[in-house]
Amino acid sequence: MEVKYYKSQAEQVVRNYLLADPVLPYSSLLIGIFLCKMAYDLTHALSSYYFKCYPSLTKVQRIEWNNRGMSSAHAIYITSVSIYLVFFNNMFSDQLEGPVTLRYSNFSTFTLGVSVGYFIADLVMIFWLFPSLGGMEFVLHHSLSLIAIAYTMLSGEGQLYTYMVLISEATTPEINLRWFLDTAGLKRSSVYLINGLLMFLAWLVARIFLFVYLFYHMYWHYDQIEKMHIFGYILVFLVPIVLFGMNLVWFGKILKGVKKTLAKKK
Repeated sequence: MEVKYYKSQAEQVVRNYLLADPVLPYSSLLIGIFLCKMAYDLTHALSSYYFKCYPSLTKVQRIEWNNRGMSSAHAIYITSVSIYLVFFNNMFSDQLEGPVTLRYSNFSTFTLGVSVGYFIADLVMIFWLFPSLGGMEFVLHHSLSLIAIAYTMLSGEGQLYTYMVLISEATTPEINLRWFLDTAGLKRSSVYLINGLLMFLAWLVARIFLFVYLFYHMYWHYDQIEKMHIFGYILVFLVPIVLFGMNLVWFGKILKGVKKTLAKKK
């Protein structure tokens, strides 16, 4: 009887959320796109002034440079909020009544909307300059992320697991810094080596260990996941599994790169 009640509740949330409060999700989405434009332009302005190599880059390289500044800004924001909501806020605590899969707040929904705005802006740029900013693996990654984040933003379902996955954005600033240093001709610097080691550790923690914890948490809360709408139920399992597989492949490449760099230093 209780299972039927929560299933009915979840379906009602999915059907009525757009009509109940359309201002919050869509305004946050637009704010996210606007902030991305600001971060892109700010990266361009600061880079033109502080980095001597920037003016000599090709047009495509400058666009990618600015794009990576934008993605780093989003990564820092979404990682900070995700860590706070998952580990330091009691909204998803097991001590509260009701399934963790059906909990959300205005703040958590707003933050997801900002992230949706980012993924839309970044996907548009990827398609615009395809494949200069990333190949099909980036399209797959961004498309899955966009669908999952947009659904949980609009429905309020599964926000805990969405935020757990978004913590993996902690690796983005290190990846971008690696590209910046390489493009600026600093591939042989000690900063490049240190950043490579930090990228390896961040990837191991945020994209490997954390996903293992995510699957563990899903296993022990499966009865609550069952109370989600069927579409949300599928996304909760499909998106982390696909992304985890991609993370493992990319981690193997990072590991090879770290070994190669350390061998050169020796």
